[in-house]
Amino acid sequence: MSDTNYVFGINAVFSLIKKNPKEISTLYVLSGKRNQRVNDLMDIAKNLHIRVDRVDGEFFEKKEIDGVHQGVMVETQQNYTKDESELDIILDGLNEPPFLLVLDGVTDPHNIGACLRTADAAGVHAVIVPKDKSGTLNGTAIKVACGAAENTPFISVTNLARCLRKLQEKGIWITGTAGEAKASIYQTDLKGAVAIVMGAEGKGMRRLTRECCDQLAYMPMSGEVSSLNVSVASGVILFEAVRQRSSV
Repeated sequence: MSDTNYVFGINAVFSLIKKNPKEISTLYVLSGKRNQRVNDLMDIAKNLHIRVDRVDGEFFEKKEIDGVHQGVMVETQQNYTKDESELDIILDGLNEPPFLLVLDGVTDPHNIGACLRTADAAGVHAVIVPKDKSGTLNGTAIKVACGAAENTPFISVTNLARCLRKLQEKGIWITGTAGEAKASIYQTDLKGAVAIVMGAEGKGMRRLTRECCDQLAYMPMSGEVSSLNVSVASGVILFEAVRQRSSV
């Protein structure tokens, strides 16, 4: 059974209302918020027989939204987080080598959303996170993802190490990112069936996760900065994988 979720921000709400309007019960709009995009949202909602409520600023404050809501929010029964049983369905339905992103210990919802958005742009088939020691796909993450939450499966698994071993049994090569790796991402084969593992900024991957990796790769850094935000780093390595995979 799905819980009620709140999705806010114009882009995120537009994406949901276009792809899954039946999951939306109410569109909330801040009183006095009048621009063309908000008007378009209201018109679409009314045409789809979705209830539209005008509310004041206090309504949004009570929802304790972590981010800029842009004066729009929807109430939905959509369950954005899928369990690991759905991962097998996704993998079995592919007609190309699996391309996965694994986030180990990434807790900031802004980073979760940004990684999901990048993964969607790169054509990743699913983003995998552990249930513990991980951020959730909450309203803030969904807003930052700018529509990717409806398109790229977000899989929460009970035991990440066990999940990685199951992926290996399916022939998926596990590539972890670590500063002490001997090969750079540009020297590492990222073609074929691959799962790229990104650890938390600063701490990196956990020990058990690292032990499950088939290979490690580092990201060359030329300046004074020793590390990148995890969402930026994910974008660099994912699109290096895209480059390699498209040249096959």
